[in-house]
Amino acid sequence: MASSIFYTILRRTYHTRGRDIHLFTRISPLGDPDNNAASVLDQWVGEGRKVKELELQNIIRDLRSRKRYTQALQVSEWMNSKGHSSFSPADHAVHLDLIGKIRGVEFAESYFNNLADQDKIDKTYGALLSCYVTEGLVDKSLFHVEKMKALGFGVTVLTYNNLLCLYANIGQLEKIPDVFTEMKANGINPDNFSYRICINSYGERSDLKNMEMVLEEMESQPYITMDWSTYSMVTNFYIKAGLKEKALICLKKCEEKVGKDALGYNHLISLYASLGSKDQIMRLWDLSKIKRKKQPKMNRDYITMMGSLVKLGELEEAEKLLTEWEVSCDYYDFRVPNALLIGYCQKSLIEKAEAMLRGIVEKGKTPTPNSWSIIAAGYLGKQDMKKAFECMKEALSIQSENKGWRPKPNIISSILSWLGDTGTIEEVEAFVKSLETQLPKGREMYHALIKANIRFGKEVDGLLEKMKADEIPEDDDETRAILSSRQQKNPNPITGDDA
Repeated sequence: MASSIFYTILRRTYHTRGRDIHLFTRISPLGDPDNNAASVLDQWVGEGRKVKELELQNIIRDLRSRKRYTQALQVSEWMNSKGHSSFSPADHAVHLDLIGKIRGVEFAESYFNNLADQDKIDKTYGALLSCYVTEGLVDKSLFHVEKMKALGFGVTVLTYNNLLCLYANIGQLEKIPDVFTEMKANGINPDNFSYRICINSYGERSDLKNMEMVLEEMESQPYITMDWSTYSMVTNFYIKAGLKEKALICLKKCEEKVGKDALGYNHLISLYASLGSKDQIMRLWDLSKIKRKKQPKMNRDYITMMGSLVKLGELEEAEKLLTEWEVSCDYYDFRVPNALLIGYCQKSLIEKAEAMLRGIVEKGKTPTPNSWSIIAAGYLGKQDMKKAFECMKEALSIQSENKGWRPKPNIISSILSWLGDTGTIEEVEAFVKSLETQLPKGREMYHALIKANIRFGKEVDGLLEKMKADEIPEDDDETRAILSSRQQKNPNPITGDDA
């Protein structure tokens, strides 16, 4: 919901270390979902501070809006278990939704079934429906809707929007217009979201005629306030279809609705970049500064602008923007310089990209593994396998600080193949060991190890046994081809001469 995007400022403040502080200011910086919000709440209360129900509800709302569902659930569980609040049906609905997102639909069903009858109202039924929709469970979703009807819960726009999402989630876009038509036939007025998802269903299938008809209907509805996101979506479909004039007309409508919305400006900049219009993206960048004087540029704004300049090949402008950002940023988000690294690599300026990254490291910044992976991919494109290998080792050496990162399979596959053919046993073993922290040990890792051991005249029976133990068949064509080299006259692995 749009209202959940913005955090409602807490009404009560407390004096700490000479300044007022909100409970939220302690929970918000946690960031890492492994940090438990419940322990922060326990500490807060342990310091003799009071917690108000409204505070907790607002914190949960904000965390949900930023997709920090684990910590939102922790606050909700703490709120219920500590007796600081008597859960209302609405609180139960939020809690159920969070359980579905974090623990899955079975746990959500169990929670719902254990609710008291007075708490099983339209909100909690709707929350369980949302869980079914998210998981793409068609039969359960439809059965649940019929049950809601039988219980006398009126089918609302939210119910229909869930059904629209259901078919979007499972890729049955052709069913969306039928649900949309049924919705209107039953006297339910579609809202902005309903119209957008129907418009999207036509656009994704390249049915621009019907897409335009639904857009025109939406624009004609007196109860609908048109929004920039709808026009942004339609513009994107026009661009994909190569209809530049229609895209430009739609972009003007989009800009009229943006107001001071930073995300809206980011979409406009990206779309104009897709049309190759440097003048427009520079104009919008400057305009957004004027419109949002009291709102400093955020990292995501620079990421969008950097990516757009790179897309246009304007690397000098991107370099200037990076310098501007580095002077003003509060947090060094490597996604900003990564955009320029990608630009350099696309122009085959791999050495310049590496020099830039090493320069940032020398300033005391710790890059993300993806930063080094970008450079590795660049060297791979130039067939400089030694440098690609070195850069990927750099990436793997810092991966522990970025738990969600995974190396790209094509890069790893190429490096493993090269290492198996040219690397020492020690190099291959060390690289495979570092990969195992990120990936399950697979066939390509074993092949690299086997090839290296064969080249150096070592036995590989132990590796074959380990492959078997890891349930990786060793009788495939590629493995047999590698093993057949044992029967040939092995060259000296160092000189290449016959042994």
